[in-house]
Parts: sequence; C-alpha cells; structure tokens
Amino acid sequence: MDKSYRTIIESIGEDPSREGLLKTPVRAAKAMQYLTRGYSLDVDEVINNALFEADTDEMILVKDIELYSLCEHHLLPFIGKCHVAYMPGKKIVGLSKVARIVDLFARRLQVQERLTKQIAETLMDRLNAGGVAVVIEAQHLCMMMRGVEKQNSLMKTSCLLGHFRDDPSTRSEFFNLIK
Repeated sequence: MDKSYRTIIESIGEDPSREGLLKTPVRAAKAMQYLTRGYSLDVDEVINNALFEADTDEMILVKDIELYSLCEHHLLPFIGKCHVAYMPGKKIVGLSKVARIVDLFARRLQVQERLTKQIAETLMDRLNAGGVAVVIEAQHLCMMMRGVEKQNSLMKTSCLLGHFRDDPSTRSEFFNLIK
C-alpha cells in the first residue's frame, strides 16, 4: 500500500523524496489500514458474549455515538454521530458493544445509507430485538471540500425496524429522545 501512496504523490506532481514526504507513504498506508479496520472485525467477536438476560421491555437508547467513516466514492471522510435504540427481546447487549458495532461498519469504505441499515439489521438479528432504530447525522467532506463545497450541509439517514417501524408511539418517543 505504501508503494501505491508513493505513486499517488508522484502523480499529483510532488516529489516523494522531499524531506517532508519521505515517510508519508508508510504513514498514509498505516492510516488507511486503521481507518478501514472494520474489514478485519467480526460482529460475534465484537459482541464477545456480552449478551445478558433482559429484565426490561422498555426502549434502550445510546445517543451521540461519534462516527468516522470514509466515503466509498471519493475516499474522503464523513464525520458525525449515530443514535441507536432497541426494544429488547430476551437479551440486552453490553453498552460499549453498541458503539463497537457502529465502528465495525463505519470503519469501512461506506455510504451513509448502507451504514445505517447495516447497524440496525445487525442489532435486530443478534439481539432478536423487538425493534431497532438507527439515525446517523453526518457531514461529508466530499460535499464540503470539493464539488458543490457546501460547508453547512448535514446528511441524516434512518433505519427503523420492528416496533419502531410499526408503532407510531414508539417511533415518536425515539425521535423525541434524540432531539
């Protein structure tokens, strides 16, 4: 990968042997591996048996989970926050595992729409939940730094499953809680 970054540096007209760029190909390769580490993670290993018997059937919400991903179209970052709620079936999951699942899918080349759905469907499946709701709000550097250059644009996506899709009061409670 570092050889590829060296080629990119040369392709834009820079000298990769210049002092400030000497180690850039190696650093850039390490950074890309870190930013896309979600490909090397497995959902079941991330959950790591942190499933516990549910003694509640009320909504569980984790709000404002920081999110960093790379747009698959331009390899530029999109940055934002993710709100995740679920209605437990017979199991709840350890709190940190929700954020780790968000990271697992965010740390891949992504589009926000698919990312939102992957998080929701994974939690629905692994928890056998009564419902899952995911909302992502993110700013895309591909919109801000190039193209239309709209600095204040914010993309919001949602995926509602189970009770969140079927029950208007559950859906309303979720959206009120994430305001």
